Amino acid sequence: MRRATLVSTLCLALLCAVAAHAEHTRFWSQSTFDEFEKGTHKGVALRSDGVLMPAPEFKTFADPNLAYVWALVVDSHGHVYAAGGSDAKVVRLSATEKPVTVFESAELEAQALAVDKDDNVYVGTSPDGKVYKITPDGQHTVFFDPKSKYIWALAFDSRGVLFVGTGDKGNVFAVAPDGKGQLFYKSEESHARSLAFDHSGNLLIGTDPSGLVIRVPIASRGSDGIPTAGSAFVIYETAKKEVTALTTDSEGNIYAAAVGNKPPREGGAFGAASSAANQLAAAFAAAAARSAATTQQQQNAANPAAAAVATPPMILPALPSATGGSEVYRIATDGSPESLWSSPQDLVYSLAFSPDNHLLLGTGNHGEVIELDGNMLFSSLATADASQVTSLVAGPGHAIYVATANPGKVFMLGPGYAAEGTFESDTFDAKIFSHWGRLTWWGDNNNGSAKIDFYVRSGNTSDPDNYWSPWAGPYSNMSGETVQCPSARFVQWKAVFHAAGGQDQPTLSWVKLAYLRKNVAPVIDGVAIQDPGLRAQGFPGQAAMAAQPTPVQLRPPRTAHDSDVNFIDDGDFQQRGDGGRFSQFPQGFAAKGYQTVLWDAHDDNEDDLVYSLYYHGEGEKDWKLLKDNIRENYYSWDTNSMPDGAYYLKLVASDAPSNPQGQALTAEMVSDRFQVDNTPPSVESIHAEPSGGDWHVRFTAHDAGSAIARASYSVDAGPWQTIFPVGQLTDAPVENYDIALQNLKPGEHTIAVRIFDQFENTAAGKVTFTVPGAH
Repeated sequence: MRRATLVSTLCLALLCAVAAHAEHTRFWSQSTFDEFEKGTHKGVALRSDGVLMPAPEFKTFADPNLAYVWALVVDSHGHVYAAGGSDAKVVRLSATEKPVTVFESAELEAQALAVDKDDNVYVGTSPDGKVYKITPDGQHTVFFDPKSKYIWALAFDSRGVLFVGTGDKGNVFAVAPDGKGQLFYKSEESHARSLAFDHSGNLLIGTDPSGLVIRVPIASRGSDGIPTAGSAFVIYETAKKEVTALTTDSEGNIYAAAVGNKPPREGGAFGAASSAANQLAAAFAAAAARSAATTQQQQNAANPAAAAVATPPMILPALPSATGGSEVYRIATDGSPESLWSSPQDLVYSLAFSPDNHLLLGTGNHGEVIELDGNMLFSSLATADASQVTSLVAGPGHAIYVATANPGKVFMLGPGYAAEGTFESDTFDAKIFSHWGRLTWWGDNNNGSAKIDFYVRSGNTSDPDNYWSPWAGPYSNMSGETVQCPSARFVQWKAVFHAAGGQDQPTLSWVKLAYLRKNVAPVIDGVAIQDPGLRAQGFPGQAAMAAQPTPVQLRPPRTAHDSDVNFIDDGDFQQRGDGGRFSQFPQGFAAKGYQTVLWDAHDDNEDDLVYSLYYHGEGEKDWKLLKDNIRENYYSWDTNSMPDGAYYLKLVASDAPSNPQGQALTAEMVSDRFQVDNTPPSVESIHAEPSGGDWHVRFTAHDAGSAIARASYSVDAGPWQTIFPVGQLTDAPVENYDIALQNLKPGEHTIAVRIFDQFENTAAGKVTFTVPGAH
């Protein structure tokens, strides 16, 4: 009874295994960050745990008509100032006025901005630049000249002293409100790239190329208010080379963004390597060359004779990006560091806080604003129509202003949610013409005015275009609705988020679309008849060989995938099939009288296949069954049951194991012509006769079905020796042989001969004669 139960269980398992491969209802599911990241979102945030939700409204605030915007500040009246280039400018922006240029200089870039309590704006220019003061009425004067190559950062302390971070010597200057300044801190680094203050009023400096966060306390202040530095202390050495941004939160935690691979140390110091700061310096040099070239062109216009040797203009390159990605750190009030976020490709250029105290990252080179939500989660809030987000600054009414480069624009993030946000999935390829079923999904807070509507469209091109169906929908039932879009190969869904007041916004965690692929016929990629006399190992219905002969490599079928051949280490040949699958072929062995055929086939539905082989002789019409219900991709058989002659095979592939009765599809292919020859050749007219002092044994080899392959002879049971026919070439069904025997001893001799045809059929003959003795 137990044996019967076991057999039944095994049969059921086999049936389930077969059914698992049948064409059936499938599901396209999306639920992870990586899957959703392939889509496009506008007004929708994508969180790192794979949740979609409404994002703060993101819209263009102003176009300052700059190639790059490096820095933003907001004064007490809500005016936004944008600094950039490639010609050094500062532009005042507002929601109700046209952009107004309030500063221009001969320098190439306006790199840094700061604003004091009286709404005076300070701008640092590069290269070989100065710090300029711009009054609220638009007057500007030189405020301070640090005599440095680059001015990277400006920051006011609580007493109105302006600190100036510079390069390429990494010095920081302190400047009193009257414009008198002095060196505050001399760094061992090349660049003081970013500045901030901690809750105790200590200056924080982010450096390049060691990627340090340095704390410099204020030891004392002179009568003019200019501070002197205390002992500097590195509170953290980042894993990157350049600290691009620093900020602090209300609890005193310090946040640092760092980018770029740190160069190897040479002699105890960091070796020279490319950084964003150094690349910007190179960009400035290129812009200077362009400016010089422009001047030269103007001179050439006045003096055409000089035009032939004019310097070609150079275009300022895009915002540089250090290699090695970026990382954002939090340094707690006790000094302990923690990595909050990292990316191997994206670079963080700016930091700020959202109205609900979440850290915002301005990144490149995809122009994203990313929010760190805590618990090691982050969200992609918005993507600007630009390559880099270079500056983030809080404005009135809980809005965040966002500056970009390539091109230089200013956007506004928030303060409220986008009333309607959309997310379009990537295009799904079902591989085969398919019927679409129910769309189901799940998320939180989908009720009332806060809800998500779905739309679906389909087409037969890989990218959605005008030839796709229109969007079908809306579908809003999470438990599922059958979509009404045409059957096709490709499909795409769109979710429209309708935000509501308060914090209970609708979220989306996963989406699933059912589909059924149309059953298609199998495809036979190739059929290969092997050389005669080869037998595949383990072919169906045959006993194993008692003694295994030397293996012979079988010839694989020629297919459309011949360029995708792979030879694995053990020498087994593998042929790439559809969908990246591989067909492994058997090993062959020499076995007289056997014929082997190999084939390669696939099914786009991934159905299990069963094969049948038919044959007919040359000149015949009807196909006769050779073998059916073959599960392997090869077959060997003994041809002794077949008359000699030429034949063809027909392979029929069926997907019947994976489809209901009556719905199976087949494909077939006819092999090349092959020959069966099991009749041995014959040795005819063998005789021996003396000639010129030697003896000659002459005979004729004849085969009715194929050419003679080789021949040999033996003298008096001695070793076999190969002989060639009279014409030297062994390539005909009839060959004549002449064996010249020299120096035979007197007496009786027996000469044996044997011949082989191309199918290893053999025949033998002999002749006995007497060599007379000497007189």
